[in-house]
Amino acid sequence: MGRRKIEIEMVKDPNTRQVTFSKRRTGLFKKANELSLLCKAEVAIVVFSPGNKPYSFGHPGVDIVAEKYLQQGSTSSDSQENSSIDAPNMEKLEKLNQELVEVLAEIDEAEKEAKSQDQILKEKDEKNLIELKELRDSYNEFLESVKLRLSDIEISQYMMLLAKDPVVGVKAKSAKKKKGSKN
Repeated sequence: MGRRKIEIEMVKDPNTRQVTFSKRRTGLFKKANELSLLCKAEVAIVVFSPGNKPYSFGHPGVDIVAEKYLQQGSTSSDSQENSSIDAPNMEKLEKLNQELVEVLAEIDEAEKEAKSQDQILKEKDEKNLIELKELRDSYNEFLESVKLRLSDIEISQYMMLLAKDPVVGVKAKSAKKKKGSKN
């Protein structure tokens, strides 16, 4: 089932609102990070949660971007001084952001691999369970055939005993029938 389009309106339930805020904030910061890395844009976002807690994201930093924005109207010499001071920090921040992206990619890959390993283990467990059930059924069939064969052997032993040593009453009756049929 795909994603549904929802109507944009304030979420009424405070718990659901907090969860929605957290998810949307994470997505927003992730997109801002991608924008800054892909386009070398300087990005700053400040967000206040429903509980009035501040959250921020900035590339190269919230303070740097905010200062640059606020000082747009000031003289060019002032902005050149600020940019020369912040250039080494900016390079460090770009390097750290790139490392962050790489680590996040590694984490995503590891999570995918863990999920696939879990799926493989589940499938193996299911196969083992099926094999064990088949083995149990085959054992029960074998046990029944052994019981049937033992019963057949037991009946054969009784028949052999009867042939060697017939029951007295049965022999006498069969002998009288033979005599009666001769007359």
